Amino acid sequence: MPTPRLLIIGLDCMEPSLVFERWRGDLPNLSRLMAQGSYGRLESSIPAITVPAWSCMMTGRDPGELGIYGFRNRRDRTYHSMGISDGRAVKFPRLWDILGEAGWRVAALSVPGTSPPYPVQGSLVSCFLTPDTTVPFTHPPELGAQILDWLPDFMMDVPNFRSDDKARILENLYTLCDQRFTLAEKLIAQQEPDFLMLVDMGVDRIHHAFWKLMDPRHPQYKPASPYANAIHDYYVHVDQRIGELLNRCDEETAVLVVSDHGAQPLMGGVCINEWLIANGYLTLQETPTEPKPLDQVAVNWSKTQVWGAGGYYARIFLNMQGREPEGTIPLQDYEAVRAELSDRLSQLTTPDGRPMPVKVYKPQEVYQKVRGRAPDLIVYFDDLAWRSVGSVGLNSLYTVDNDTGPDDANHAPFGLMIFHDPSAPQGGQVLTGAQLYDIVPTLLARYGLDAPKGLRGKVLPI
Repeated sequence: MPTPRLLIIGLDCMEPSLVFERWRGDLPNLSRLMAQGSYGRLESSIPAITVPAWSCMMTGRDPGELGIYGFRNRRDRTYHSMGISDGRAVKFPRLWDILGEAGWRVAALSVPGTSPPYPVQGSLVSCFLTPDTTVPFTHPPELGAQILDWLPDFMMDVPNFRSDDKARILENLYTLCDQRFTLAEKLIAQQEPDFLMLVDMGVDRIHHAFWKLMDPRHPQYKPASPYANAIHDYYVHVDQRIGELLNRCDEETAVLVVSDHGAQPLMGGVCINEWLIANGYLTLQETPTEPKPLDQVAVNWSKTQVWGAGGYYARIFLNMQGREPEGTIPLQDYEAVRAELSDRLSQLTTPDGRPMPVKVYKPQEVYQKVRGRAPDLIVYFDDLAWRSVGSVGLNSLYTVDNDTGPDDANHAPFGLMIFHDPSAPQGGQVLTGAQLYDIVPTLLARYGLDAPKGLRGKVLPI
């Protein structure tokens, strides 16, 4: 058997248009995998964000089934109960759990949704939600000491990547990337796993920190920046590290390169709670004189029907009688209010008055099941080119700044996948209609393993 039999290289947020078209000639290792295998755009989950997308991809379940609707989720029905969902929220087996049950020795490195670490048939290194290496970050626990011996300054993420300290961020990015690939090389040599998966968060972080310096479409584009080529050069570096990692694998190792979503320039923010106030759905006790998060101002809940949350997309919550503490909307009016909100949101314009493409999703229509405390509506502004800003006191429906710090890029609904199995080469097959839910059923089918019941995806022709 080759070591590993299957290698998955996860590149968080890697943008398909940059790999498949714009920079393909500068990425020899990815280009070779494409030419010898299958590749295509990969539709992300709704919402298209790191948490929950990687957990959806690795379980074959959607956010509704997982009950994870973003980085932060409502813990209960009170008004300000949003908290970060860590790996303990994922109640379904992931690909490496299923392979482990089938007798494979596995290694999962920094896959989002794996903090805190949990037992697997092999090794697991937890993800970027781990605060630092002073808390348990590996299974087995003694692997942590081994990693710190190999890589003494082992990083879980780039700290404070939404800042103006670009030189420091760039240095951290390369360190983070190199540590992940070096660790993968060492574990392949030491443990000879049948399956290894790593995720590099650096691609996502560099997009957020440097996109406006390379893209003339960006409203805050800065020409002639010394960092104009930062993203390109990082993609080239990642490609080089992929080549080095493949050299440590057997010639028969099957390789999947995959991203959970894509990236695009951040065009601005729609102030969702300001819009709800302006349209009579949300009432404050008093308007703040400077921008503040909604949970830091007094809301008149007895006169409020709807409130929203910011992020890459807007989450809309209805203040329902019998569900929320001071609910105002009777149950029989639920669908009517949702329909009215959908209709009014779809009439939004850009600041210069042009129609803005708005997609409003009802969880019950896009998920197989709806668990936990889902938003009542999920809203994409211009396919995520505009983000949702939840702060109030901005005195505007729009902003060019992100309320969580400097940010150049937003996510895009399509990531990428490239699959090459030397034992069954495809020869540059372009895949269409692929979704991240297809990854688990496709790989299990390829290795002749039974898929769990109820998976959402299909088997791709790879």
